[in-house]
Amino acid sequence: MFNSPAKKNNLFLVSYGCAKIQAVVKRIMIAFPNAKINIGLNVTSRRPDGYHNLETIFYPIKIYDALEIIKSDQISFNSSGLGIPGRVEDNLCLKGYDLLKKDFDLPPVDIHLHKHIPIGAGLGGGSADAAFFIKLLNQEFNLGLDAEQMRGYARQLGTDCAFFIESKPVYAFGKGDEFEPVTLDLSAYHLVLVMPPAHVSTAEAYRGVTPKPAEGPLQGHVTFPVAEWRYIIKNDFEESVFKNHAVIRGVKAALYESGALYASMSGSGASVFGIFKTKPDLSGLEKGNQVFYNV
Repeated sequence: MFNSPAKKNNLFLVSYGCAKIQAVVKRIMIAFPNAKINIGLNVTSRRPDGYHNLETIFYPIKIYDALEIIKSDQISFNSSGLGIPGRVEDNLCLKGYDLLKKDFDLPPVDIHLHKHIPIGAGLGGGSADAAFFIKLLNQEFNLGLDAEQMRGYARQLGTDCAFFIESKPVYAFGKGDEFEPVTLDLSAYHLVLVMPPAHVSTAEAYRGVTPKPAEGPLQGHVTFPVAEWRYIIKNDFEESVFKNHAVIRGVKAALYESGALYASMSGSGASVFGIFKTKPDLSGLEKGNQVFYNV
């Protein structure tokens, strides 16, 4: 049985409060999938399998969905919060359940997802939900999977799903599902994310990009002072996305005008983040856009 959106909300939390009370709900089957941003994104070549080779830095941020599973008589899915486009049957959590069900004797579960991470934003929200769902099943039903095994399942659901198994900063390459650790800590800065009234599909973003070799090593570039990133770190999707979505281009310009040390579209868009030395006044951007401070 699949119902979306739900008339009742089994979850008693929304994302703004999730981080503060995770310890309280640790013993029940609730998890809080987090979003990510891309610091730099170079599309370097097209692959024979139809995907593209790319390189990027995945960095976790503090914007959360809330995901709950309860043992049930039949598999079901409900959602609240932001509307989720597409068929319910195609939701990655359900696909993750089917994937693990092939290898493990899983009981049916009722899945409830409270969606707060913006959709079509380049933040990996759907992938995060799928990865955290795998972790929940592993934890609650004692599947005995280690992190690498869970990443193996996650890779079958989406190219960036595997990142969210551990949600630590990584240099990602290949299709975006191969990782190397990277030392990067932005906690001393004020990280702000702006979601304009726009939606950019992954297909649209890739149609507008021409693969080409990267200009220098991204892993090395992130070791430079953040104020220098604007001159050496870029997102290959911005050129075409900005042509088609002037509002996204305008957000990036506004972040720099407000004093950002570095600003960039995340992933294939449409969100834009800015890194500031101190908390900025973005009241002007709050009109017509969704602004997330201190992420």
